[in-house]
Amino acid sequence: MTNITVRRLGLQDYEPVWQQMQQFTAERTADTPDEIWLVEHPPVYTLGLNGKREHILDPQDIPVVQSDRGGQVTYHGPGQLVAYLLLDLKRRNLGIKQLVNHMEQAIIDLLAESGIQAKRRQNAPGVYVNDAKIAALGLRVRRGCCYHGLSLNIDVDLEPFSRINPCGFANLPTTQLSDLLPGATVSQTSTALLTQLQKQIDLPTT
Repeated sequence: MTNITVRRLGLQDYEPVWQQMQQFTAERTADTPDEIWLVEHPPVYTLGLNGKREHILDPQDIPVVQSDRGGQVTYHGPGQLVAYLLLDLKRRNLGIKQLVNHMEQAIIDLLAESGIQAKRRQNAPGVYVNDAKIAALGLRVRRGCCYHGLSLNIDVDLEPFSRINPCGFANLPTTQLSDLLPGATVSQTSTALLTQLQKQIDLPTT
């Protein structure tokens, strides 16, 4: 199992990071180590490859970016932890459904450590607490390698979610970790999430 490099990028605009993921994936070879990028984004709506514009109800001054990930529309903003997984799935013998399951389980186990019961939903990738969405997933696979990843609401303004149908579901409530665990921070949660991802996907880090 190859090592994985973790990069903590801080607050970065969505489009340059997306372009860097595309470039990394296009240029990687069979020997390129996998990476996880941890980042926060300024306010932005992103629409999946086959996403429907009708799910963007009232973006107002928040930019909308047509992305190449799977899924419908979601919101990113400061206080939300985004983890991008740049993995050679073929090398790791991982299917995309298996990876999605591992990502969801990592978040479920992370929340369980704090006594928060979370679950999956049939045909609606992501993680939910009391039927409110706390984490969204979206991936793209090219040449057997994936990029994009997951977003976990930590201490983020949830109001912009009311201006979209999150992940294509009308009136889907959203929640965040700080409402369930006061004092939760992106920094602390990112370290805990990495630990859970390592357990799920067997990712030794460098």
